[in-house]
Amino acid sequence: MTLEPSQDPLRARPDRLLRSTSVVAAFTFLSRLTGLARDIALSSWFGAGVVMDAFVVAFKIPNLLRRFFGEGAFSQAFVPVIAEYRSTRSPAETRDLIDRATGTLGVVLLAVTAIGVVAAPLLVVAFAWGWLFDAREKLDLGAAMLRLTFPYVLFVSLTALAGSILNAHRRFAVAAFTPVILNVVMIAFAGWVDPRLPWPGVGLAAGVFAAGVLQLAFQLPFLKRLGLLPRPRWDFAHEGVRRIFKLMLPAMFGSSVAQLSILLDTMLASFLLAGSISWLYYSERLIEFPLGVFGVALGTVILPRLSEQHATSSAESFSATLDWALRLVVVVGVPASVGLALVAEPLLATLFRHGDFTARDAVMAAASVRAYAPGLVGFILVKVLAPGYFARQDTRTPVRIGVQALVLSMVLSVVFVIALLRTRAAPAHAGIAAATACSGLFNAGFLLLGLLKSGVYRPGGAWAALGLRVLIGIVAMTVALLLALRELGDWYALGEVARLARLALLVGGGAAIYCGACWLAGLRPAHVRMRAEASGVPS
Repeated sequence: MTLEPSQDPLRARPDRLLRSTSVVAAFTFLSRLTGLARDIALSSWFGAGVVMDAFVVAFKIPNLLRRFFGEGAFSQAFVPVIAEYRSTRSPAETRDLIDRATGTLGVVLLAVTAIGVVAAPLLVVAFAWGWLFDAREKLDLGAAMLRLTFPYVLFVSLTALAGSILNAHRRFAVAAFTPVILNVVMIAFAGWVDPRLPWPGVGLAAGVFAAGVLQLAFQLPFLKRLGLLPRPRWDFAHEGVRRIFKLMLPAMFGSSVAQLSILLDTMLASFLLAGSISWLYYSERLIEFPLGVFGVALGTVILPRLSEQHATSSAESFSATLDWALRLVVVVGVPASVGLALVAEPLLATLFRHGDFTARDAVMAAASVRAYAPGLVGFILVKVLAPGYFARQDTRTPVRIGVQALVLSMVLSVVFVIALLRTRAAPAHAGIAAATACSGLFNAGFLLLGLLKSGVYRPGGAWAALGLRVLIGIVAMTVALLLALRELGDWYALGEVARLARLALLVGGGAAIYCGACWLAGLRPAHVRMRAEASGVPS
């Protein structure tokens, strides 16, 4: 069934997506802001030594599985199916699907969690081989931490399921706010509980466990208010459940390529200088800030919309939604990646240069931020383009491209690290970041090519003019930032307040110059606003 223009909610309310994206972005910004506060606290209390390296490994392993079972694969398989049920089935059938999917996923997660807790030492070794040779202390501490952090997989995956239900019903704010709880709880446990324990860092790991419980508890009242509080039932034979898990298996790889690459990077970094894992972690946190605020917000909002458009055979609006999202990536994501590379060291020196986090740590982490930065555009594009496949319940294509990108990342990581160790052109861990960036760009490029070849995405008009206007803005911003950095001098000789004031001037001024130059070049809100027609935007 194809909707007439007057019936299609996207055509009737073309700016609804922008408002929903703004809501998600605002709450995601809050979560990233508290996450930044968390990382500032951790850098001050733990620096970049043994404890922090062990925690990073213990936290990344359940985070990878979270992507598999929760926010990544399950959400991207579950949302299209539940959107189809909402569009073509009765409310009772939709509630039944939720009950049976929750029960089935819950049993799988319980089994995985039990295995993970028992096998914690083996998992740590699997992701940090280098510690076998000279860092037994890290292995023991990492295993102790992982036993506390691993149950987070269970709680956060069920939280992601609850969030997917809310998102499918256009309740985006609750799921976007939930990560704030993790950040606040981790700060509290690291600052108040950990100093009272005889084992440094274990209190921080316990905070991850507590946060998982609280995140799930937070979302349940909102589900109850919608009358969708799950009554878990095991039923793998249910048609909808089987379809979700069938879609989920390849999506486990396709949606998690970046996370797999990061874990492989951790393994390789365990052979490098002490602190390399932590430097990469702090770099990733800076990259994930714009990725989370912007890329995740876009992907979260367009997936249920694209799923409904596919279910109702609204191909024209499907393409228009993708076109709108890609224009936003060009206008916001590209300058963000350039600006981040330019101000990497001032950002790290201002945000993390406290306590045990030294000036050397800031310099080393800045090297990997600059290497990661070009890949930011690719990471954001994957968040936007992958829903174009998942909404059509095609998870095979993203996994095929994702595996190719993963192999590329693995090969390039080894090549770049060896090259940097020999030439000393940059710290060796920066080669790992550069390989991940190349992998992200490769992934995004082939996802876009597939959508274009299949005719699913048909670009609107005035793309060349949009690109030229954005390029003018980026050039103006780059020149201004380079001049300002030369004039502002040594960041490490300044006090904390002075560094913060100069950073605000640098970032705010760079953004203002970019926006002003784009405006003078003719860029207007209409060029990135989704119109009722699917033909594009004015030139």
